[in-house]
Amino acid sequence: MNTVVDFQQSSLVNYEQITTRFDSEFGVMRSIMNAAPRPCYNITCLNELLHHQSYIHSTRGQIFSKGVLEQINYFVLSSSTEGVFCLGGDLFLFKELILAKDREHLVSYGRLCIDNLWLFYGTESPITTISLVQGQAMGGGFESALSAHVLMAEKSALMGLPEVLFNLFPGMGALSHLSRKIGMPAAEKMVRSGKIYTGEELYLLGVVDVLAEDGMGEYTLNQWIKKNHHSLNAFQAINRAKQRVNPLTLEELYDIVDIWADAALRLEPRNLKVMDRLVRAQNSKMSADVTSILDQKIA
Repeated sequence: MNTVVDFQQSSLVNYEQITTRFDSEFGVMRSIMNAAPRPCYNITCLNELLHHQSYIHSTRGQIFSKGVLEQINYFVLSSSTEGVFCLGGDLFLFKELILAKDREHLVSYGRLCIDNLWLFYGTESPITTISLVQGQAMGGGFESALSAHVLMAEKSALMGLPEVLFNLFPGMGALSHLSRKIGMPAAEKMVRSGKIYTGEELYLLGVVDVLAEDGMGEYTLNQWIKKNHHSLNAFQAINRAKQRVNPLTLEELYDIVDIWADAALRLEPRNLKVMDRLVRAQNSKMSADVTSILDQKIA
């Protein structure tokens, strides 16, 4: 794959926290996150991702590249932050909204996350979505990766749902996607444990679809696309059939956000202290900080 176009230039959009590019050989659109100041889903990052995805879906994946109408066949979400895919929701914002008892904006934030995940889930456009996880994908970062048609991860990538640490649960699609992939008992166990898994462990559990050697994520992505491109129509049709057999609705996802927001407003001061520690972990971007918190007993 070698014919790469800067999609931002062609679409006249200057994003701050994502970089987009299009590879015309196999029709691969890349959306590469670089969230700041923390590698988490802040409002700016979410809005930019939503704008990018909404444009693509409004054209059913057709864009002009060098004056030629091209079809997007694959949409790949990844990150340029070394060692991090995404550390989840904006916990600093969560804490401020919880302290202010601001349910309206908690729900609005949650629905913005869901709107992104719903497009990435891809129920309408003929596009195969892929999450490429190289490093950490925690909480909402893991949830967004789960919403892809193909979850690709390097062996030592770290993924988990640590919300239970501060007496909450992941409200942006974790149970919905995991239960459809590995069954509700296994999904519930994963959510309740707060355990951090490696990419290899999740591959063995059936959560990760394609496993890459460490440092070989990009190579594995390219090889997978080349190998499977000839059967793209069948792959997409099977995926649509899977979604029909075990359908997921936007209403279900929104309802869970409401449950999440109500639960968040019931958190106690000691829970918010744990959230503070995870905010510091988001700031540091070091897995040791997150895993050390997981290893401690929360009083």
